[in-house]
Amino acid sequence: MSGISASQLPNMSLPRRAWEIRRKAVRMGQVQGQGYVGQALGVADVLAVSYFHALNYRADDPEWAGRDRFLLSIGHYAIALYSALIEAGILPDQELETYGADDSRLPMSGMAAYTPGMEITGGSLGQGLGIGVGMALALRAKNNPAFVFNLMSDGELGEGSTWEAAMSAAHHKLSNLICIVDFNDQQADGKSTQTLSAEPLADKWAAFGWHTQRVDGNDIDALVAAFDTARNLPDPKPRVIICDTLMCKGIPFLEAREMAHFVRVEPDEWQKALDVLDETRPA
Repeated sequence: MSGISASQLPNMSLPRRAWEIRRKAVRMGQVQGQGYVGQALGVADVLAVSYFHALNYRADDPEWAGRDRFLLSIGHYAIALYSALIEAGILPDQELETYGADDSRLPMSGMAAYTPGMEITGGSLGQGLGIGVGMALALRAKNNPAFVFNLMSDGELGEGSTWEAAMSAAHHKLSNLICIVDFNDQQADGKSTQTLSAEPLADKWAAFGWHTQRVDGNDIDALVAAFDTARNLPDPKPRVIICDTLMCKGIPFLEAREMAHFVRVEPDEWQKALDVLDETRPA
């Protein structure tokens, strides 16, 4: 039996799904008074296309053996993935109000032992792609046609383990592995391009033996085309989609703020952000 995808969920456009993910992330930030909402707002379009176009899964059976695995290498993006998991029906909507609370299944950094749909415990950055290589090898050994998607940050490109995993994936011709790089040019030490530049990035991935695409990560049509290409590529090689995203996308007063790894939102600004989103809800 197959899993479910966007076509089998209640009809809603991908821009609307991305909007819903953004709103849920801001609402969780409001509940806790903090959170990596800048990253969540920026990557919402990528998550919408992932969960409502590209991935096969069963919302009522998060451990279904035939599911595509979505790995969150960047554990501090958990608020973004929780929003997608709630929107997909894998987590109940009411759990949004428990974000970051004691005994919540939604801790501020993603943990696989706590949260249905959270495939790995991220946070020690640079580990996700290596885990993805192991999962892809195991799925192939089992003749399981599922894909492994690994969402990682541009800051992780400075980790040697990332490139060891990239080399290994190409060596083993892991055509069931899709890496998604969220390139927002921010990491804890400042701009990624100034801390340790990986450019020319697309050329580097191609030189490591990967099929490489670079797209505007806030352009849903471009993302759909890139994910379709990655899934359907006949070449026996791993695939990477580099997604250039804008931190705080969708909330202009936050977009205009001087960007940093952790975007500080003042207590009175959470509702203001929700009001801005409510004024721009897509059909």
